Amino acid sequence: MKSDSSFQLQIENLRTARRWQQTLIDAQERITTPQLIVEGHLTRMVGLTLEAVGCHAPVGSRCLVEGPGGKNIEAEVVGFSGEKLFLMPIERMHGILPNARVIPTEKNYDVAVGHGLLGRVLDGAGNPLDGKGALHASEYVPISGRSINPMARHPISEKLDVGIRAINALLSVGRGQRMGLFAGSGVGKSVLLGMMTKYTNADVIVVGLIGERGREVKEFIDKILGDEGMARAVVVASPADDVPVMRLHGASLATRIAEYFRDQGLNVLLLMDSLTRYAQAQREIALAVGEPPATKGYPPSVFAKIPQLVERAGNGDTGGGSITAFYTVLTEGDDQQDPIADAARAILDGHVVLSRELAEAGHYPAIDVEASISRAMTEITSTAHQTAIRQFKQWYSLYRQHRDLISVGAYQRGTDVKVDEAVTMYPQLTEFLQQSITQPVSLADSIDGLEALQSVEVLPPPHGASLQASAVKKALSDDRNHYQNS
Repeated sequence: MKSDSSFQLQIENLRTARRWQQTLIDAQERITTPQLIVEGHLTRMVGLTLEAVGCHAPVGSRCLVEGPGGKNIEAEVVGFSGEKLFLMPIERMHGILPNARVIPTEKNYDVAVGHGLLGRVLDGAGNPLDGKGALHASEYVPISGRSINPMARHPISEKLDVGIRAINALLSVGRGQRMGLFAGSGVGKSVLLGMMTKYTNADVIVVGLIGERGREVKEFIDKILGDEGMARAVVVASPADDVPVMRLHGASLATRIAEYFRDQGLNVLLLMDSLTRYAQAQREIALAVGEPPATKGYPPSVFAKIPQLVERAGNGDTGGGSITAFYTVLTEGDDQQDPIADAARAILDGHVVLSRELAEAGHYPAIDVEASISRAMTEITSTAHQTAIRQFKQWYSLYRQHRDLISVGAYQRGTDVKVDEAVTMYPQLTEFLQQSITQPVSLADSIDGLEALQSVEVLPPPHGASLQASAVKKALSDDRNHYQNS
């Protein structure tokens, strides 16, 4: 007769065997039989929109449309209505016939990332445009990126040197800040972007040229970035003649590459030119599939897409890296109330407005300091610095308010003490705001220049004013030394 311990051992072995058997059964049940790909056919083509029936594919997936000579054209599913699928091609369509075959694929939007991308120029799909051979990627990641818990995102606490005196001193930018560059056509926004590209203190620069002129791509690389700049830069180019889907993906790809380097603990400068063209690409797609326009021809999905893209930039939650982003916003007809400009202004951490009036007067960079603001300035600047900025803006604004009277000689000196100060200081203020494209101005030198303006004795000061000015000057000097040492 077997002992009790032997009997218990057999029971335990039996239970273990049954557990393993159930595990194998469960695993087998989880294995799904691959579904057969069901082909469909085209029923309609209007503009860039294709309508297909007979096939099933999720929104965002890709299908192959039979083209001439057996060559398939890739298209993305952008919507559906009943049994109809709406597709948008990601390449040019020529020679497509009615009832052409539509073949769903399982292709995902995985893009190459890694340090091997530095110095390369890519299109909106992540393919090289520079003729330097295949990409040497560290890994492939989804183009959509990941959302960051707002409670886990690191705050903006460190100042960033962009090499432009007016921004460093009066519109201070912090690491991880997202700024808009608002300008009409031909007022110097591309030149300003180029200056920031060369002079900003960043580990990696990612440039997204979205929906702009194709000739600007090579000019930007050769004349602005140069060999030294390209060594630490990645350029994603999707010019105006690309289909709208490619322009959307170009902006997402540039952002995804910047996210990768941020997660590696690096400080990234992301330049997107332009956010307006990104919004216009989404408008083309939305209107083509029947979405009704809401505000000045822009459908609601456009205003949902902008924050989804912009919120991916900024400081991360791991690794200590950051993405400081500048998005250009084209204000058509210099209308600052354009729907896209208004939506971007509400979601960004500040905006730099370029003035056509200043540009036409030969004042470069044509930054309108009265209309511009940095929302993170109070977190990264001292009280003395903020006081000096307010004094600068008061002088500048007072002169411009009375400019017509001053220019015709109708203003008499001594009428208003503050206006008298503004008249005396205005030439030095305008000289401070102007800067040569070939001469960077460091953060410390910008603070130094602002301090020098505070030191000018414009009029005999009232009682106690000289003591206050001396205190501001000393505090600014301390700030300058701190920035210089750090």
